[in-house]
Amino acid sequence: MYKQIIRPLLFRFDPENIHLFSVKFLRYLFAIPGVKWLVNSVYSYEHDALKRTVFGLEFNNPVGLAAGFDKDAQMLDQLDAFGFGFIEIGTLTPQPQEGNPTPRLFRLPEDKALINRMGFNNEGVLHAVKRLKQRKGNILVGGNIGKNKVTENKHAARDYEYCFEALFDVVDYFVINISSPNTPNLRDLQEKEPLKALLSRLQDRNKEKSQKRPMLLKIAPDLTNGQLDDIVEIVQESGLDGIIATNTTISREGLLTDQDQIAAIGNGGLSGAPLTNRSNEVIAYLRQLLGPEFPIIGVGGVMEPQDAVDKLKAGATLVQIYTGFVYNGPGFIKKINKAILNAGI
Repeated sequence: MYKQIIRPLLFRFDPENIHLFSVKFLRYLFAIPGVKWLVNSVYSYEHDALKRTVFGLEFNNPVGLAAGFDKDAQMLDQLDAFGFGFIEIGTLTPQPQEGNPTPRLFRLPEDKALINRMGFNNEGVLHAVKRLKQRKGNILVGGNIGKNKVTENKHAARDYEYCFEALFDVVDYFVINISSPNTPNLRDLQEKEPLKALLSRLQDRNKEKSQKRPMLLKIAPDLTNGQLDDIVEIVQESGLDGIIATNTTISREGLLTDQDQIAAIGNGGLSGAPLTNRSNEVIAYLRQLLGPEFPIIGVGGVMEPQDAVDKLKAGATLVQIYTGFVYNGPGFIKKINKAILNAGI
């Protein structure tokens, strides 16, 4: 029903506007007594074999929602009903920011992909904290944090520290996002020395707490093997708890969409099916370097249930979806979990 009726209707409208409409619609819909129970009964899928214990947290299943979909923690209780094992909010910054000029989100149906250059648009971390304190469910939540666009890289650590302190009591784990292609010079923080300095400061803050939060690093798919080697060295030195591989790509290689259309869209991060293989390659490479136990969350190009299975086989511990959720609808999580269970992973 979603692919045949609902998606064609939704895809007639501007991607960002229809997303904002969907947020409001879900909030109004779930205010009706019994709706959350009904949605949960239809879409959730539970089995003991799907449960995972990763960096000290208990996940009901290994399928999460990637950052970017619910930036400001507006839909946690609603999205929980669709059967996710965890939800990642953000990317959040200290101060509210509008992000890049619109239009900034584009569909590529021929490629089963999206291009976005949102630019960390969000209401600011304190608005999210307020909502997190009011949420009713207990689904695991990750806080994806970044820096404001106007903050120079030499002062970036202050922004990350601010978000860390603000979110510490209301999220279950943290994700350090230095890999978005849509904030100027942000990816420069992936270089060895700036990254070591940033992670060291955040880990010092984390160690000051009575109970530390797991801290993960989200990396780009466009890194060379040499850069990935540096990432692994830094992650191990700084005692990070996991890696998320991968963010969106700046590559446009092999797309089926007309090249004039791609050129007209311009800059932005590409997600969806074109990213599947590269994400798997990065996951496999990291697993080889990090050994069998280090947590890796695989994300990028999970467009079919088998894609999630392949990511786990490549070495991912958990998986996340975003573009696949947009293209496949709310029943996608259940299908993935069934595929994982049938694969015996």
